Amino acid sequence: MKNYIFALITIGFFARVNAQITQLIPNSNDSRVITTGVPFLLIAADARAAGMGDMGVATSADAYSQQWNPSKYAFSLAKSGFGISYTPYLSKLVNDISIGQVTYFNRLDEKSAFSGSFKYFSLGEIELVDGPNDTPRIAKPNELTIDVAYSLRLAEQFSMAVALRYLRSDLKIIGVDLNPAPASTVAVDVSGYYQSEENAYESFNGRWRAGFAIQNLGPKIKYDDAGTENFIPTNLRIGGGFDFIFDQYNTLAVTLELNKLLVPTPPILGTEVTFNDLNGNGVYDGPVVDDLISETDNVIVSGKSTDVSFISGVFQSFGDAPGGFSEEIKEFTWALGAEYRYQDSFAFRAGFFNEAEEKGARKFFALGAGFKYTSIDIDLSYLFSASKVQSPLENTLRFSLTFNFGAGEYNEY
Repeated sequence: MKNYIFALITIGFFARVNAQITQLIPNSNDSRVITTGVPFLLIAADARAAGMGDMGVATSADAYSQQWNPSKYAFSLAKSGFGISYTPYLSKLVNDISIGQVTYFNRLDEKSAFSGSFKYFSLGEIELVDGPNDTPRIAKPNELTIDVAYSLRLAEQFSMAVALRYLRSDLKIIGVDLNPAPASTVAVDVSGYYQSEENAYESFNGRWRAGFAIQNLGPKIKYDDAGTENFIPTNLRIGGGFDFIFDQYNTLAVTLELNKLLVPTPPILGTEVTFNDLNGNGVYDGPVVDDLISETDNVIVSGKSTDVSFISGVFQSFGDAPGGFSEEIKEFTWALGAEYRYQDSFAFRAGFFNEAEEKGARKFFALGAGFKYTSIDIDLSYLFSASKVQSPLENTLRFSLTFNFGAGEYNEY
């Protein structure tokens, strides 16, 4: 009987020692930042929006509403407008990288408006030299978008718009890439805007504003023949604000905006190892201690695969963060801005933009000012970084010039 019990114990011991165990070991350097192709689409190209912390989905209508919410054009006080803006990029390092934008809108009647814009991101000049005695070749990589939109007033206080956008990214360099053809895709925007009537309060009048926009909804962009595709920066903007109208000369507008990329969150990847647990601790201690059988890299430890269509990616983006709901909340950025106007001839603006540390750590304060001379608006903005991660737009002065035609032709309320 004793020999039988001893044999069972011995068999159990060796079964435990020689047990095969599979374990997932997560990578320690996985980034939680969501990356996309053509990210310049998310940069505020006009000085007014930049001066309030990169916001514009729920602010009052201006010539640059095309980038933020073209529905606002249906509430423009001017018949039409033309805007030009210029934003230096990485100005501390170079002087030839910039974003330029041209925008035009026209109110067709009391209820509808048409608009279009062209945005160009120049990455400057790059000198390529094969040898020390060779003549350098000059490359000028760039990205651009062309879009048109139609806005329609569906009710006295609410409008919607649809925009169609063409995106082109020419980042390949002749002589380095075998096929230097630019990448391109198309996208659509759907937006809405609400503006209440002017209501009387105890010591001032006021007006509510609200807006939403689903932007850059379209197929992935493909940069190479190997099949690598990148999501474009599909994003959701929602915001609201209130205008404090103290008298006919003084107005203060306060606006809050939230933004979320509708792009899948990168999963936590790791290595899947199968081994003989020689020391019986149930943990892979390396091939010196344990007998390694197989090893597979880039296995999803937590989260979901990002190899999905752009439509599936939109829905997946609301529930695929490896950290659960708490991480999903961190994927929202928010901006708070204010704009003071005096007699509609001078404006002073300030704003703050915040992004979670794990999602990019963009945090900055912004200041801006605007001046009006007859039908011309001149806007300026300046950015102060408040993050440990230096912003490429830090200490950058942005300019915008707007020409309004038929000002006052439409008088809301």
